[in-house]
Amino acid sequence: MKNTETLIARERQVSSLLWGSFLFLAVTGLIGWTTSAHSSLIQWVSLVHGLAGILFALSVVVFGYLHFRRTLGFRRPVVLLIGLLAWLVFLSCAYTGLHILIEGRREAEAYLYDVHLYSGAIAAVLLLTHLISHYWLFPKKHAHRERFPTLEPRTRRRAAWTATAFTLLLGSAWGLSLSYDPAFTTESIAGSYEYSYGDHPFRPSHTETPHGGFIDNRQIANSSECVVCHADVAKEWIDSTHKKAASDPAYMRNVNLLAERKDITATRYCEGCHAPIALLTGALTPGGYHGGQIDTDANREGVNCMSCHGVYKLEHLKGVASYHFKPTTPYLFEGSEHPFLRAINRLSIKLDPSQHKRDLANDILAKPEFCASCHAQFMDKDMNGWGWVKMQDDYSAWLDSPYSGQNPRFSAQQRVICHDCHMPLVPTQDPSANAQGKTKSHRFVAANSMLALLSEDSTQYDHMVRFMQSNKITVTIEEPHRDNATQTYFHLESGIRDQINLPWYVYLNEEVNLNLTVSNVGVGHNFPGGTIDLNEAWVELVVTDAQGQEIFSSGLMNEGAEVDPNAYFYRAIPVDRSGKHVWRHDLFNMIGESFRNVIPPGGSDTLSYRFRVPSWAISPLTVSAAVKYRKFNKRYSDWALEDEKIRLPVIDMARHQLNIPVKHQPEVHLSTAEPSAPAP
Repeated sequence: MKNTETLIARERQVSSLLWGSFLFLAVTGLIGWTTSAHSSLIQWVSLVHGLAGILFALSVVVFGYLHFRRTLGFRRPVVLLIGLLAWLVFLSCAYTGLHILIEGRREAEAYLYDVHLYSGAIAAVLLLTHLISHYWLFPKKHAHRERFPTLEPRTRRRAAWTATAFTLLLGSAWGLSLSYDPAFTTESIAGSYEYSYGDHPFRPSHTETPHGGFIDNRQIANSSECVVCHADVAKEWIDSTHKKAASDPAYMRNVNLLAERKDITATRYCEGCHAPIALLTGALTPGGYHGGQIDTDANREGVNCMSCHGVYKLEHLKGVASYHFKPTTPYLFEGSEHPFLRAINRLSIKLDPSQHKRDLANDILAKPEFCASCHAQFMDKDMNGWGWVKMQDDYSAWLDSPYSGQNPRFSAQQRVICHDCHMPLVPTQDPSANAQGKTKSHRFVAANSMLALLSEDSTQYDHMVRFMQSNKITVTIEEPHRDNATQTYFHLESGIRDQINLPWYVYLNEEVNLNLTVSNVGVGHNFPGGTIDLNEAWVELVVTDAQGQEIFSSGLMNEGAEVDPNAYFYRAIPVDRSGKHVWRHDLFNMIGESFRNVIPPGGSDTLSYRFRVPSWAISPLTVSAAVKYRKFNKRYSDWALEDEKIRLPVIDMARHQLNIPVKHQPEVHLSTAEPSAPAP
């Protein structure tokens, strides 16, 4: 008896906390379940709900242990079973709630939130059933006893005070947070702003904002906040070309050249894609800074998280930063520098990321049109003083490809978009990972091996090489078949004649015509793409005999890392109004091109080489062909990187080799005998 009284006393001590937190959790849980609005009050409801949940989880474990220890001997199996089931479901609700509080609502574990909600509701129903069944099945012979000894009036009052305390905490926190004002500005970060290209603040970039003004630096230069939760994705982005878009030494040299030849306002043309932070905060004005200047947010972050995830629609598909940027809807204490307030901000996002996802996962991000906002380019008279000039446009090339599903020249096939190649799904531990634990890769692998090399980033470089060598370009040496080697005096059936494989070989001292076919079988746009006036893609062909003696070559590099000028190149040569080569990529001087050679997606290019087989050649000849790629030609890289000793990597995108037998051409003997007279 004494032991029972002791257990009842302990239960009463826990009951006030248990029932008070339960009441508060039930009400706030119902509010969260039925309300989808994003407000500071709803965020505080989630936060204080989580705090109450911790106390409830502790109390339900302790109370359950004490209660079942005291009542286990009662002969009411139905009541006991319902109570035990309610306790287990409550534990499930507590576990899922604590998991969400610690890990947040992860995309791959979205079901846990539903489990938490439904288990809480089911447990409440079971608890009510347990209490009612206990009331009705309470033995009459014990009518003099209190049916619910741990729910005495004093315990109920304490429970009410506990629920009231949580409610007061919620109200106080909400009231105090209303006084917090992040004071986000729409004014230029540089103060006075010069409108050199009309009334629009971002021209010649074609960027727009909802209010037509600038963006507060805290609302866009905040990738460090994203890293806290999205560490795996952030690691990939840190290695990527996007992150280095402004700190790329070649870009820095070019944007400084533009600022020098024109002024800083002209850099708005470039910065909308290379350094959106500088453009959108209004830094591109006299007295401000551009992304090519070190120790600035624009230079450090390049194309950062918000540069893409802050875009919600496009202005057009002609490029030059033709996107609409909108800051996110603020969560609690957004933009605060105080560690405690920042922790509350992060926790509020983790507990209810629905608005976060609506803001940062716009449908446009998953469409190939999105890439056109920067991976297409033109320049008009405001910049070049000449007129409208079309430049790179990988998006239009993709539209014209077999992969877009929109070109009637190609049969229907599975649609492949930019993301499928450049952002494949990879396994991560990121909160945004899908049910298979994968997210889109943020390495943005492509062909800029130069940045990976200069950064000494072997991981990113290896990804680049594997990507470029994944059967995207092929080269095939055509066998030099000889039609005159198929003659025979023997009768052959027509079926056999149709299956004859023409032999191939060459003669000593013979002039050989050799054909190569280069095919774009896996690049979704033209090859090469991007800045084809700077990128260097060419065909290397080497012919040697059996002893390795060189017979013919084209496309080799000399000791100074310069490619044979007579090689077959895939590139463009832009020119200025005087017809001179614009080799520094100072595109504001460009008015057209004197040469352009690319292979469209799904297309092929046939090359012909002619050489003579020397008399000393030993059979067989080995013909080696390769399609080579280097980010930046030697002349430009020496100027842009300001270091002639830097050897940029040359990557073999495709190779083919063919052995050709060498024969001695039979001598032709002329008969000197007199023709015999015809028989009489």
